[in-house]
Amino acid sequence: MATKAVHVSDVPNPHTASFSLYSKPILSEVEHSPKFVVIGHRGHGMNMLQSTDRRMKAFKENSILSFNKAANHSVDYIEFDVQVTKDDVPIIFHDDFILHQEHGAIFENRVTDLTCDEFFSYGPQREAGSVGKTLVRKVNGNVVGWDVESDDQLCSLQEAFEKVNPKVGFNVELKFDDNVDYKQDHLIHALQVILKVVNEHAKERAIIFSSFQPDAALLIKKLQQRYPVYFLTNGGTELYNDVRRNSLEEAKKVALVGGLDGIVSEVKGVFRNPSAVREIKESNLSLLTYGKLNNYPETVHVQRLMGIDGVIVDLVEEITRAVDETTARKGRGGVEKGENGGIELSFLLNLISQVIQH
Repeated sequence: MATKAVHVSDVPNPHTASFSLYSKPILSEVEHSPKFVVIGHRGHGMNMLQSTDRRMKAFKENSILSFNKAANHSVDYIEFDVQVTKDDVPIIFHDDFILHQEHGAIFENRVTDLTCDEFFSYGPQREAGSVGKTLVRKVNGNVVGWDVESDDQLCSLQEAFEKVNPKVGFNVELKFDDNVDYKQDHLIHALQVILKVVNEHAKERAIIFSSFQPDAALLIKKLQQRYPVYFLTNGGTELYNDVRRNSLEEAKKVALVGGLDGIVSEVKGVFRNPSAVREIKESNLSLLTYGKLNNYPETVHVQRLMGIDGVIVDLVEEITRAVDETTARKGRGGVEKGENGGIELSFLLNLISQVIQH
């Protein structure tokens, strides 16, 4: 990705009085107490359509249904992806392109090239009797039907604020295409459109902003100071033209230079470089992780022992239960490493094997 550097010092701060109305330390759980944060990935979990695990296809990802199902468990936040349509409506959808099938042919459109009405013409419809375009998805180069056990309509950011249980926080990922060189004006406009909705509808809800796009992360911190901002990174597990995205060390530099609040890393990047956890925490930055390995309670427990502040997970029910049980044992004076006195060596060896292979 060839990302153009943005001089954030040249970006004026917007009027922020309205943002201070509900100001509070949003991430007090992470920064000032031992609470370990669990975040539901795209709600109750991302859809892995090729998986044989029914849990990965239970609820439509990034939907109001999925968000509220996650909120039924003890998650602190739900994570979702926000893009801005052609007519300036922030909507929630992960992929850069949206696909549908019609008469056996596959049609593909860039999400941000669609109007809001065009975007909502896909999938289940709000009006009784209406039939939307049949959603399909590319999985490892193959086009498959987007089939889940409980489907739901596509939604906007405003709808999420209005319809999702207010007790759960939002991890708003600012989604931009890795293969597009965005100009500063474009990024600022999109972020201000998103901020307008957040400002008008967030009320007391806890909010975290995050982005893989380093300039977007820097700009959203410049444009507002109320909500924490995290820089997303693969932690060196994938390489990009923009060196800021290629390691935990570079991510730490971005966060420190931009005054960001923390880093969200692919968990394999952390396991490959465990010393980075101490360096990041000593820099007064919070550290969260994401990735498939976070769907194993043992892996989550190891991270908790390492001092990582929280995890983004797909198996919300299983991981929240495991974290709650560990917290309860600790509260009763139990040993945090578990009733058997520690993590089994066989698990650690298996974990290291998985990391090396990937």
